[in-house]
Amino acid sequence: MFGNPEQMAQAMRQFADMLSAPPGSGPVNWDMAKNIARHAVVAEGDPSVMEGERRQIVEALRLADLWLDQATALPSGVATPQAWSRSEWIENTVPVWRTLCEPIAQRMVDTMGGALGGSGLPPEAQQMAGPLMGMLKQMGGMMVGQQIGQALSSLAREVIGTTDIGLPLSDTAALLPGGIASFSQGLELPADEIRLYLALREAAHHRLFQHVPWLRSHLLGAVEEYARGITVDTSALEEQIRGLDISNPQAIQEALSGGALLKPEETERQRAALARLETTLALVEGWVATVVGQAAEGKLPSAGALAETVRRRRATGGPAELTFGTLVGLELRPRRLREAAKLWESVKDARGIDGRDALWGHPDLMPTAGDLDDPDAFVRGDSTWDISQLDAKPDTPGPDDEGDKS
Repeated sequence: MFGNPEQMAQAMRQFADMLSAPPGSGPVNWDMAKNIARHAVVAEGDPSVMEGERRQIVEALRLADLWLDQATALPSGVATPQAWSRSEWIENTVPVWRTLCEPIAQRMVDTMGGALGGSGLPPEAQQMAGPLMGMLKQMGGMMVGQQIGQALSSLAREVIGTTDIGLPLSDTAALLPGGIASFSQGLELPADEIRLYLALREAAHHRLFQHVPWLRSHLLGAVEEYARGITVDTSALEEQIRGLDISNPQAIQEALSGGALLKPEETERQRAALARLETTLALVEGWVATVVGQAAEGKLPSAGALAETVRRRRATGGPAELTFGTLVGLELRPRRLREAAKLWESVKDARGIDGRDALWGHPDLMPTAGDLDDPDAFVRGDSTWDISQLDAKPDTPGPDDEGDKS
């Protein structure tokens, strides 16, 4: 009846977490999701960061930040460099994941409430079953929270720092010793060079996210805009959860994972948000690759090999990208990374470091998807832009301020 005692204890703990969710806390009990993620990574081994590891990472981030001073006009974005365990990464990135995931989570929970409660009941029966329906919706929230927790634990086992997926998951620059070790497997390169190169990438991302005020809202807003157009395949969901054993985390993960349940509406607005997101991600990744390459030139012999390893990792995706697709309903991949890196290099050659980095001063100065097709025309300035128009535009565009630059 009770099955495996360990599974039963886990189910009871998660049920208690569900009941402890404060009123109005949203579709997902994030404390529960966080606890599930942390229990999962600890179960597979998540040792605390040793003092020696912490010192190596902090020193690498500080040295990387000094090297970047010669490669970019943007000031430092590394105030308090840190080394995190996987559990600490989960703890510190949950606030951003909450922003990214709740649009999808709300749809999943609402759909589950109807599916679990039998939405075909007559209206008078639904009224009588009101309290029960509320509990069923809570159970739906528990299931979604369980899936998010499992997904975050999967990501935590793969990430290297706070910027792997191209979005600003934390204001703190940090690297994970466990992530660096996983990345280094199979690379016959000095460990200190690998650590320093990854620190360069982390520090370069933070220069952008800390000193380009519109970039954070631009990226996160595009993800939210796209997520608003995601619907849940009700029939597929009902089929998945029929007879589901909620005490079995593995069964729940398998039932709710995969993009089959999530259906983009593919509206014009959603396509524009996706195009804006993909272009901006490519520009961020291309700029980081260019700046890091310049900072490492003549100092880091293995920089070229490491750059190619990172490029393949970002271009091909992997389990972490599939996990992200489950969480927010889309792939997050800079599809035009090479073109963006070439464009930034061309701009630097023509206008210098200051001229290149000045383009981040306003979203309307940034290259568009069309400019990636013809970077030389962008560098020549064939597409004219009246800078006086900037006075009439907001400094920090929201998710709806798409314009026609995507």
